[in-house]
Amino acid sequence: MSWIIAGLGNPGEEYTGTRHNIGRDFLLAINKKEGEKGKLFGKKALVVTPDVYMNNSGGPLRKLVTSKKAAQTLVVLHDELDLPLGKVKFSYGSSAGGHNGVLSIQKALKTNDFVRLRIGISGSTPSGKLKRPDPKKITDFVLGSFRPPEKEKLKKVQKLVSEALELLLTEGLEKARMEIHSR
Repeated sequence: MSWIIAGLGNPGEEYTGTRHNIGRDFLLAINKKEGEKGKLFGKKALVVTPDVYMNNSGGPLRKLVTSKKAAQTLVVLHDELDLPLGKVKFSYGSSAGGHNGVLSIQKALKTNDFVRLRIGISGSTPSGKLKRPDPKKITDFVLGSFRPPEKEKLKKVQKLVSEALELLLTEGLEKARMEIHSR
């Protein structure tokens, strides 16, 4: 099986390192470390970071994913407001949940049947409960950079995302989901 793995984010240096670009930034770093020509973790994979703004991600992916069957081999890495920083979850066949980049892909491909690797970017309480940003400040929050204490967590989160991708590509979605969601 050949995979298409897309890291969502906005193009341009000013967006590198922002919460909204975590999917794109992590995928580029993981590919640099674990990728080789046409492969990721030794499995056939096309790694892409659409060079368009997040909300237009569907257009470039539609050129690569030409059928609903092909969509089943698509993996989209993206930021997730509904998860605290440090949590990573797989989704398949679910709604966009308010994420405009994912919605753009679903509209362009005319299906929800692709894998999403959702990377938490929100805060959490000391007990680990989700602490979403003020709804009026979401745009500033997602386009903002991580604070110093959050930056310390990013290496651990990137390692978890890398492990999740490797499990997905080598063991399949169900095994990857069970392993990653139990952490």
